[in-house]
Amino acid sequence: MTEETPGFDEQSQQPDVPSDDAESKAAPAPSAEEGAAPAGDTGQDAALVAQLDQTRTALNERTADLQRLQAEFQNYRRRVERDRVAVKEIAVANLLTELLPVLDDIGRAREHGELVGGFKSVAESLETVIAKMGLQQFGKEGEPFDPTIHEALMHSYAPDVTETTCVAILQPGYRIGERTIRPARVAVAEPQPGAQTAKPAEEGAEAKTDAENKESGGPEEG
Repeated sequence: MTEETPGFDEQSQQPDVPSDDAESKAAPAPSAEEGAAPAGDTGQDAALVAQLDQTRTALNERTADLQRLQAEFQNYRRRVERDRVAVKEIAVANLLTELLPVLDDIGRAREHGELVGGFKSVAESLETVIAKMGLQQFGKEGEPFDPTIHEALMHSYAPDVTETTCVAILQPGYRIGERTIRPARVAVAEPQPGAQTAKPAEEGAEAKTDAENKESGGPEEG
């Protein structure tokens, strides 16, 4: 039978439990890196803002380049279209210029009453085709002489004209739109020399007579 050891109790058997003070002393202190975190975030934000500015600058430059290229393409397309129309007009004008002697022969045959039968049908078909291509005939007797569209081959004086006038159409003129491919060849007449000066003198004498009549109370009655 064993004997109990004096002074031994149950409390001596319980393990030691650290107190709250010990835990607080044992807790690790915050590191220096954790305290510097806000400064790191500010630097990162500044870098992002700078990168965003660079991206916007590059975007504006690319947009300007695209707009410039688009404007150049539009100008190129208009220039090509203008050149295409000009080349077409020149080709049509050259073709119709070669046909003008034929049209002159048709006109003379019509004036002499020789445009009959199958020749008449062919001539009318040709005139229809060239009209569709834009060829227009001009030049009429009695119209004022215009050196930009008329070519004077004959000259004379006439008492019944007040300005240089086309009195005969020797060859009609032709144009395509606003472009003249052959001027009208005409005979022109001008007013007789002295006719214009004599007429104002007569008008002045009549006006003077009327004024004298008004001053004297009118012409005397017989």
